[in-house]
Amino acid sequence: MAQLTANSLLRLIKVVIDALFPVRCLVCGRFFHPLNDPKWHDSSSKIQTEPLINNQSDRIIDLLFGSYLCSDCAANFVPIESPICLSCGIMFKGKEGSNRICGDCITSPKRFRIARAPVAYDQALMNLIHCYKYSAKIQLAKPLGGLLLFSFQRYWDTENIDLLIPVPLYAGRFRQRGFNQAYLLIYNWKKIAKELNLIVPAIQIETHALVRNRSTVPQTGLGRKERMVNIKDAFSVREPEKIEGKRILLVDDVYTTGATVDECSRVLLDNGAKTVDVLTVARAM
Repeated sequence: MAQLTANSLLRLIKVVIDALFPVRCLVCGRFFHPLNDPKWHDSSSKIQTEPLINNQSDRIIDLLFGSYLCSDCAANFVPIESPICLSCGIMFKGKEGSNRICGDCITSPKRFRIARAPVAYDQALMNLIHCYKYSAKIQLAKPLGGLLLFSFQRYWDTENIDLLIPVPLYAGRFRQRGFNQAYLLIYNWKKIAKELNLIVPAIQIETHALVRNRSTVPQTGLGRKERMVNIKDAFSVREPEKIEGKRILLVDDVYTTGATVDECSRVLLDNGAKTVDVLTVARAM
Protein backbone atom coordinates (compact mmCIF):
# COMPACT_ATOMS: atom_id res chain seq x y z
CA MET A 1 0.00 0.00 0.00
CA ALA A 2 2.90 2.34 0.84
CA GLN A 3 4.45 1.61 -2.55
CA LEU A 4 1.14 2.30 -4.29
CA THR A 5 0.83 5.59 -2.44
CA ALA A 6 4.37 6.58 -3.40
CA ASN A 7 3.71 5.78 -7.06
CA SER A 8 0.48 7.76 -7.00
CA LEU A 9 2.31 10.70 -5.44
CA LEU A 10 5.00 10.58 -8.13
CA ARG A 11 2.35 10.59 -10.86
CA LEU A 12 0.61 13.54 -9.23
CA ILE A 13 3.89 15.46 -9.02
CA LYS A 14 4.55 14.75 -12.69
CA VAL A 15 1.09 16.01 -13.68
CA VAL A 16 1.67 19.23 -11.75
CA ILE A 17 5.15 19.73 -13.27
CA ASP A 18 3.84 19.10 -16.79
CA ALA A 19 1.03 21.57 -16.23
CA LEU A 20 3.29 24.30 -14.84
CA PHE A 21 6.31 23.68 -17.11
CA PRO A 22 5.33 22.49 -20.57
CA VAL A 23 8.16 21.59 -22.94
CA ARG A 24 8.93 22.82 -26.44
CA CYS A 25 8.44 20.60 -29.44
CA LEU A 26 11.86 19.96 -30.96
CA VAL A 27 10.49 20.36 -34.49
CA CYS A 28 8.03 23.28 -34.45
CA GLY A 29 9.04 24.91 -31.15
CA ARG A 30 5.49 25.00 -29.80
CA PHE A 31 4.91 24.40 -26.07
CA PHE A 32 3.08 21.15 -25.32
CA HIS A 33 2.40 18.73 -22.51
CA PRO A 34 4.28 15.42 -22.87
CA LEU A 35 2.19 12.33 -23.54
CA ASN A 36 4.38 9.99 -21.54
CA ASP A 37 7.25 9.72 -19.12
CA PRO A 38 10.47 10.38 -21.08
CA LYS A 39 12.19 7.56 -19.22
CA TRP A 40 9.45 5.12 -20.31
CA HIS A 41 9.27 3.60 -16.82
CA ASP A 42 5.47 3.36 -16.68
CA SER A 43 4.89 -0.36 -17.24
CA SER A 44 1.44 0.35 -18.67
CA SER A 45 3.16 2.08 -21.61
CA LYS A 46 5.42 -0.81 -22.52
CA ILE A 47 4.86 -2.53 -25.82
CA GLN A 48 5.50 -6.19 -26.50
CA THR A 49 6.87 -7.42 -29.80
CA GLU A 50 3.47 -8.71 -30.94
CA PRO A 51 1.79 -5.28 -31.35
CA LEU A 52 4.69 -4.25 -33.56
CA ILE A 53 4.05 -7.21 -35.83
CA ASN A 54 0.41 -6.12 -35.92
CA ASN A 55 1.51 -2.70 -37.24
CA GLN A 56 0.41 -0.51 -34.31
CA SER A 57 2.59 2.28 -35.68
CA ASP A 58 0.71 5.19 -34.11
CA ARG A 59 1.02 3.64 -30.65
CA ILE A 60 4.75 3.11 -31.09
CA ILE A 61 5.33 6.67 -32.32
CA ASP A 62 3.34 8.14 -29.41
CA LEU A 63 5.34 6.08 -26.93
CA LEU A 64 8.73 6.96 -28.38
CA PHE A 65 8.22 10.63 -29.29
CA GLY A 66 5.55 11.81 -26.86
CA SER A 67 8.12 13.59 -24.71
CA TYR A 68 9.90 15.28 -27.61
CA LEU A 69 7.27 16.26 -30.18
CA CYS A 70 3.85 17.87 -30.01
CA SER A 71 0.92 15.77 -31.14
CA ASP A 72 0.66 17.63 -34.46
CA CYS A 73 4.28 16.94 -35.42
CA ALA A 74 4.10 13.33 -34.23
CA ALA A 75 0.95 12.83 -36.31
CA ASN A 76 2.87 13.77 -39.46
CA PHE A 77 4.90 10.56 -39.41
CA VAL A 78 4.05 8.32 -42.38
CA PRO A 79 4.67 4.65 -41.51
CA ILE A 80 5.97 2.46 -44.32
CA GLU A 81 3.55 -0.40 -44.82
CA SER A 82 2.89 -3.03 -47.47
CA PRO A 83 3.05 -3.06 -50.43
CA ILE A 84 6.80 -2.43 -50.60
CA CYS A 85 9.72 -3.41 -52.80
CA LEU A 86 11.10 -6.73 -51.59
CA SER A 87 14.63 -5.43 -52.15
CA CYS A 88 14.98 -1.70 -51.38
CA GLY A 89 11.82 -1.29 -49.30
CA ILE A 90 10.25 1.60 -51.21
CA MET A 91 6.48 1.83 -50.65
CA PHE A 92 4.03 1.34 -53.52
CA LYS A 93 0.41 2.30 -53.97
CA GLY A 94 -1.70 -0.81 -54.13
CA LYS A 95 -3.28 -3.66 -52.24
CA GLU A 96 -1.68 -4.63 -48.93
CA GLY A 97 0.47 -7.70 -49.32
CA SER A 98 1.23 -7.17 -53.01
CA ASN A 99 4.96 -6.76 -52.37
CA ARG A 100 7.21 -7.01 -55.42
CA ILE A 101 10.57 -5.90 -56.81
CA CYS A 102 10.51 -2.29 -58.00
CA GLY A 103 11.64 -1.27 -61.49
CA ASP A 104 14.84 0.36 -60.23
CA CYS A 105 15.93 -2.82 -58.42
CA ILE A 106 15.16 -4.88 -61.53
CA THR A 107 17.27 -2.69 -63.82
CA SER A 108 19.96 -1.99 -61.19
CA PRO A 109 20.10 -4.90 -58.71
CA LYS A 110 21.44 -3.93 -55.29
CA ARG A 111 24.38 -5.55 -53.54
CA PHE A 112 22.58 -5.68 -50.19
CA ARG A 113 19.89 -8.32 -49.62
CA ILE A 114 17.14 -6.07 -48.27
CA ALA A 115 16.75 -2.49 -47.04
CA ARG A 116 14.00 -1.50 -44.64
CA ALA A 117 12.87 1.65 -42.83
CA PRO A 118 9.95 2.28 -40.45
CA VAL A 119 8.83 5.70 -41.78
CA ALA A 120 8.83 7.75 -44.99
CA TYR A 121 11.28 10.61 -45.39
CA ASP A 122 8.88 13.49 -45.87
CA GLN A 123 8.96 17.07 -44.59
CA ALA A 124 8.15 16.08 -41.00
CA LEU A 125 10.97 13.54 -40.81
CA MET A 126 13.37 15.82 -42.64
CA ASN A 127 12.81 18.52 -40.02
CA LEU A 128 13.26 16.03 -37.20
CA ILE A 129 16.43 14.44 -38.58
CA HIS A 130 17.94 17.82 -39.46
CA CYS A 131 17.26 18.86 -35.88
CA TYR A 132 19.07 15.73 -34.70
CA LYS A 133 22.06 15.95 -37.06
CA TYR A 134 22.65 19.65 -37.60
CA SER A 135 21.33 21.21 -34.39
CA ALA A 136 22.97 18.56 -32.18
CA LYS A 137 19.70 17.54 -30.51
CA ILE A 138 21.28 14.21 -29.66
CA GLN A 139 18.53 13.43 -27.17
CA LEU A 140 16.57 12.42 -30.27
CA ALA A 141 18.93 9.48 -30.74
CA LYS A 142 16.94 7.57 -28.13
CA PRO A 143 13.45 7.73 -29.68
CA LEU A 144 14.85 7.42 -33.21
CA GLY A 145 16.92 4.47 -32.06
CA GLY A 146 13.82 2.93 -30.50
CA LEU A 147 11.99 3.29 -33.80
CA LEU A 148 14.88 1.49 -35.52
CA LEU A 149 14.82 -1.25 -32.90
CA PHE A 150 11.13 -1.95 -33.47
CA SER A 151 11.74 -2.08 -37.22
CA PHE A 152 14.67 -4.44 -36.71
CA GLN A 153 12.46 -6.84 -34.78
CA ARG A 154 9.73 -6.55 -37.36
CA TYR A 155 11.80 -7.44 -40.42
CA TRP A 156 14.66 -9.60 -39.16
CA ASP A 157 15.22 -12.75 -37.21
CA THR A 158 17.46 -11.10 -34.65
CA GLU A 159 19.51 -14.27 -34.24
CA ASN A 160 20.66 -14.03 -37.87
CA ILE A 161 22.68 -10.81 -37.59
CA ASP A 162 26.28 -10.97 -36.36
CA LEU A 163 27.39 -7.34 -36.60
CA LEU A 164 25.85 -3.87 -36.58
CA ILE A 165 27.86 -1.40 -38.66
CA PRO A 166 26.88 2.29 -38.74
CA VAL A 167 27.69 4.06 -42.01
CA PRO A 168 30.88 5.97 -41.15
CA LEU A 169 31.45 9.69 -41.47
CA TYR A 170 34.51 11.22 -43.07
CA ALA A 171 36.98 12.26 -40.35
CA GLY A 172 36.62 15.96 -41.11
CA ARG A 173 32.82 15.77 -40.95
CA PHE A 174 33.00 13.81 -37.70
CA ARG A 175 35.22 16.46 -36.10
CA GLN A 176 32.88 19.19 -37.29
CA ARG A 177 29.69 17.52 -36.07
CA GLY A 178 31.12 15.83 -32.99
CA PHE A 179 29.20 12.58 -33.37
CA ASN A 180 28.18 9.94 -35.90
CA GLN A 181 24.39 10.06 -36.04
CA ALA A 182 24.14 6.47 -37.31
CA TYR A 183 26.22 5.12 -34.43
CA LEU A 184 24.19 6.93 -31.76
CA LEU A 185 20.99 5.37 -33.15
CA ILE A 186 22.15 1.88 -32.15
CA TYR A 187 24.48 2.66 -29.25
CA ASN A 188 21.74 2.33 -26.61
CA TRP A 189 19.73 -0.52 -28.15
CA LYS A 190 20.31 -2.79 -25.16
CA LYS A 191 19.08 -0.12 -22.73
CA ILE A 192 16.14 0.84 -24.94
CA ALA A 193 15.12 -2.81 -25.32
CA LYS A 194 15.09 -3.25 -21.55
CA GLU A 195 12.99 -0.12 -20.98
CA LEU A 196 10.52 -1.10 -23.71
CA ASN A 197 10.27 -4.71 -22.54
CA LEU A 198 11.75 -6.08 -25.77
CA ILE A 199 13.99 -9.11 -26.02
CA VAL A 200 16.97 -8.44 -28.27
CA PRO A 201 20.20 -10.45 -28.31
CA ALA A 202 23.43 -8.59 -27.69
CA ILE A 203 24.84 -7.81 -31.13
CA GLN A 204 28.32 -6.36 -31.51
CA ILE A 205 28.64 -2.85 -32.97
CA GLU A 206 31.68 -2.58 -35.24
CA THR A 207 32.90 0.96 -35.89
CA HIS A 208 36.47 0.46 -37.16
CA ALA A 209 36.32 -2.05 -40.00
CA LEU A 210 34.45 0.13 -42.51
CA VAL A 211 35.93 3.60 -43.07
CA ARG A 212 35.06 6.61 -45.21
CA ASN A 213 38.07 7.71 -47.24
CA ARG A 214 36.88 11.12 -48.38
CA SER A 215 34.06 13.61 -48.16
CA THR A 216 31.20 13.39 -50.69
CA VAL A 217 28.50 15.81 -51.74
CA PRO A 218 24.86 14.92 -50.91
CA GLN A 219 23.47 12.34 -53.32
CA THR A 220 20.04 13.95 -53.57
CA GLY A 221 19.58 15.73 -56.88
CA LEU A 222 22.35 13.84 -58.67
CA GLY A 223 21.68 11.56 -61.63
CA ARG A 224 22.55 7.86 -61.53
CA LYS A 225 25.96 8.28 -63.18
CA GLU A 226 26.75 11.30 -61.00
CA ARG A 227 25.82 9.35 -57.88
CA MET A 228 28.11 6.48 -58.85
CA VAL A 229 31.02 8.84 -59.52
CA ASN A 230 30.38 10.75 -56.29
CA ILE A 231 30.42 7.66 -54.09
CA LYS A 232 33.03 5.59 -55.98
CA ASP A 233 35.96 4.57 -53.76
CA ALA A 234 34.55 6.65 -50.89
CA PHE A 235 34.63 3.63 -48.55
CA SER A 236 37.11 0.90 -47.74
CA VAL A 237 37.56 -1.91 -45.23
CA ARG A 238 40.47 -1.44 -42.87
CA GLU A 239 40.18 -4.65 -40.86
CA PRO A 240 38.68 -7.37 -43.10
CA GLU A 241 39.19 -10.07 -40.49
CA LYS A 242 36.48 -8.42 -38.39
CA ILE A 243 33.82 -8.84 -41.08
CA GLU A 244 34.87 -12.08 -42.77
CA GLY A 245 31.93 -14.50 -42.91
CA LYS A 246 29.70 -12.14 -40.91
CA ARG A 247 26.04 -11.36 -41.48
CA ILE A 248 26.01 -7.58 -41.28
CA LEU A 249 23.26 -5.05 -40.67
CA LEU A 250 24.32 -1.68 -42.06
CA VAL A 251 22.64 1.25 -40.25
CA ASP A 252 22.10 4.85 -41.36
CA ASP A 253 19.63 7.65 -40.71
CA VAL A 254 18.09 8.09 -44.19
CA TYR A 255 17.89 6.02 -47.37
CA THR A 256 17.58 8.52 -50.21
CA THR A 257 18.99 7.22 -53.48
CA GLY A 258 20.49 4.08 -51.92
CA ALA A 259 23.86 4.68 -53.60
CA THR A 260 25.73 5.11 -50.31
CA VAL A 261 24.48 1.96 -48.60
CA ASP A 262 24.85 -0.03 -51.82
CA GLU A 263 28.47 1.05 -52.18
CA CYS A 264 29.12 0.21 -48.52
CA SER A 265 27.52 -3.20 -49.12
CA ARG A 266 29.73 -3.80 -52.16
CA VAL A 267 32.88 -2.98 -50.22
CA LEU A 268 31.87 -5.18 -47.28
CA LEU A 269 30.95 -8.14 -49.49
CA ASP A 270 34.11 -7.81 -51.58
CA ASN A 271 36.10 -8.01 -48.35
CA GLY A 272 34.53 -11.20 -47.06
CA ALA A 273 31.19 -10.36 -45.44
CA LYS A 274 28.67 -13.16 -45.85
CA THR A 275 25.58 -10.93 -46.26
CA VAL A 276 24.68 -7.26 -45.84
CA ASP A 277 21.24 -5.89 -45.01
CA VAL A 278 20.31 -2.22 -44.52
CA LEU A 279 18.21 -0.52 -41.85
CA THR A 280 17.50 3.23 -41.81
CA VAL A 281 15.14 5.44 -39.83
CA ALA A 282 13.53 6.91 -42.94
CA ARG A 283 13.12 6.03 -46.62
CA ALA A 284 12.76 8.64 -49.33
CA MET A 285 9.70 8.00 -51.50
